Amino acid sequence: MEIIRADGQVTPPADGAVVTIGAYDGVHLGHRAVIAEVRRRAETLGVRSAVVTFDRHPAMVVRPESAPRLLTDLDQKLELLASTGVDVTLVVHFDEQRAKETAEDFVDEVIVGALGAREVVVGEDFHFGYQRKGDVDLLRRMGADAGFTVEGLGLRSAADVGAEAAAIWADALEAGGSHDKVSSTVIRSALVAGELERANSLLGRPHEVRGLVSPGDRRGRELGFPTANVAVPGDILMPADGIYAGWFVRRDGSVLPTALNLGRRPTFYEQAHASLLEAHVLDFDGDLYGEHVAVRFVERLHGEVKYESVEALIEGIGRDVERTRAVLGV
Repeated sequence: MEIIRADGQVTPPADGAVVTIGAYDGVHLGHRAVIAEVRRRAETLGVRSAVVTFDRHPAMVVRPESAPRLLTDLDQKLELLASTGVDVTLVVHFDEQRAKETAEDFVDEVIVGALGAREVVVGEDFHFGYQRKGDVDLLRRMGADAGFTVEGLGLRSAADVGAEAAAIWADALEAGGSHDKVSSTVIRSALVAGELERANSLLGRPHEVRGLVSPGDRRGRELGFPTANVAVPGDILMPADGIYAGWFVRRDGSVLPTALNLGRRPTFYEQAHASLLEAHVLDFDGDLYGEHVAVRFVERLHGEVKYESVEALIEGIGRDVERTRAVLGV
């Protein structure tokens, strides 16, 4: 996948492109269905398939006080977009100036000027531009003059799209999508509610967070279960506090089974200002400090527990480790 930064002069593809636009936070099954349809249409026309996305969620600029926490950072989003098979991703820098740009100017500069759109494929409720005044109808009116057509897709139109997109849409609905709503918002709500299975089903993968392994109080080692404390940026959404089975991905690409504790450690602290992500990497004895790692949440074993004694805590951790082995098959 070619990544283009829209921070300078961009030369559009010679034959144009079929384009979709959005925040694409999470690159979930709904997103993948749209991209599959974009790729199908691009292949039919003999042009490139393209995604237009942003270097931050637009809400972080437009309404920072209520902006959602993210399912993916930019690097992870680009990796996931690359895995869809799309030809080009154009990353637009979103700041206060961009937030004030009219929908018409965005079409002229980005959709036509940077990508030479032949077709635009978006969700049927897509809005963009200053005060969200741009919509599918505006795109169609501008496309009539600029030479591109527009398709507004909803999950109900799965029968009218290609086989790959229809299959992905069907999977998304079976995984827990409601009518035509398979969205990042629905996935965030599921994660916050502790419904990891539903969230992962709609994502089409385990929810993943990334961060730096930082020094802690070393209490896990004293208990016989050493942990890596993973400091995740505050704008990334964590699932509900609890105990999880998951995978720990090191910077060298190795993927290791791990028992995860996400919470405020009530056995030791009456109050804690924030939840801590601790990863007990199974059958591992080494130094992880300073590594940038990824953690994948596979299954929620149970909520956080306040044990009556350290001995009871150790027994509980032992059970969680054995349950993790069973879940992960290790």
